[in-house]
Amino acid sequence: MELTILAVSFSVLLLLGVPVAFSIGLSSIATILAAGLPIEVVFQKMVGGMQVFSFLAIPFFVFAGELMLYGGIADRIVRFANSLVGHVRGGLGMSNVIGCTIFGGVAGSPLADVSAIGSVMIPLMKKEGYDADYAVNVTTHAALVGALMPTSHNLILFTLATSGLASVSVLGLILAGVVPALILTLCNLGAAYWVAKKRGYPTHGSFPGWAAVATAFAAALPGLLVVVIILGGILSGAFTATESASIAVAWALVVTVFVYRTLSWHNFLTACAKACKTTGVVLLLIGISAAFGYFLALYEVPQLTGELMQSVSSSPWVIFLLINLLLFVLGTFLDMAATILICTPIFMPIAMQFGMDPVQFGIVMLINCALGLNTPPVGSVQFVGCAIGEVSVGQVMRTIGPFYSALGVTLLLVTYVPAFSLWLPRLFN
Repeated sequence: MELTILAVSFSVLLLLGVPVAFSIGLSSIATILAAGLPIEVVFQKMVGGMQVFSFLAIPFFVFAGELMLYGGIADRIVRFANSLVGHVRGGLGMSNVIGCTIFGGVAGSPLADVSAIGSVMIPLMKKEGYDADYAVNVTTHAALVGALMPTSHNLILFTLATSGLASVSVLGLILAGVVPALILTLCNLGAAYWVAKKRGYPTHGSFPGWAAVATAFAAALPGLLVVVIILGGILSGAFTATESASIAVAWALVVTVFVYRTLSWHNFLTACAKACKTTGVVLLLIGISAAFGYFLALYEVPQLTGELMQSVSSSPWVIFLLINLLLFVLGTFLDMAATILICTPIFMPIAMQFGMDPVQFGIVMLINCALGLNTPPVGSVQFVGCAIGEVSVGQVMRTIGPFYSALGVTLLLVTYVPAFSLWLPRLFN
């Protein structure tokens, strides 16, 4: 009965349009009242869920991304990407992919990525004769790479969601995301080129020469070094994964204030405000999801879900496909952080039971969540891209097929070929 109340109340609240955090909290309170337990249990679990030292990495990574967004790093990355591939057919689309990938590695946020690169590239692409739906699809799908990059706070969220289930190190997950991020970038480049060739889009000038490429790279290099500093510092033992987030903030300030000199006081305050807002939302979700997870464990939801899946098939291939389908469906209704915190305790034990490594499952989870960011009704990345491109979501969805295929190919490769996500972590032990 209590489990039914938990599931039904949560679903009804979501359908009514209640924010996810409040839907989780209210359904938890309804369940605790039905079970006859003290309501203080909900608040104890919330507070306990937020009192984790590793959570310090979240506000720092978010703040670093906002500083880079408002500090002018995106413009230099766009110029570098254009110098590389801007001259081929559909070159602006491919430049967009490379620019989003590079900035995603620096900022670690798909939403910041589409806001920064999209505001530069989407109007430029429309001006050069590219259709608005193509410009938006290229940008929003390329921006999703940011969810897998070393500066992504979603990596930290996943490691915290696995507490009590498996031992997953932040460094292992950071390394595991590198190869899938490269695969996704290549698939996005292929989709952008294929659609551009099919529609007959023009080239964008001629190749400027390697000297111009080197000049553009040198201008973008200070901002790009944040990824090298984070990975190098963690691997060398100079600082921990949690401390690396504060290093990212310090480096972002040094680059935008003293090197580029593009971060104004107004933009600095804006970055602070947005980082505080994002951190507050994430921590609220973490705390409430801890209470929600308590009930999932208490009423053995992972075990029941696993038994249900086993009744369908005992083949790992089929089970992994079902997990991906369920994560995709849930990701269309839930924000990325909520999906990670709610679904990890349910599906990771099942995936592990059928032989999937926890680190590999983490990357599978992040790719599914990224796919949800670009799918209505919640798709925040897609909504931002459509707003910048001044095009309807419906028009973008009609031509989204090739770009969805790029994400789908990457997801299947990571799901069924463990080496793509586990090779680097095993290499560095």
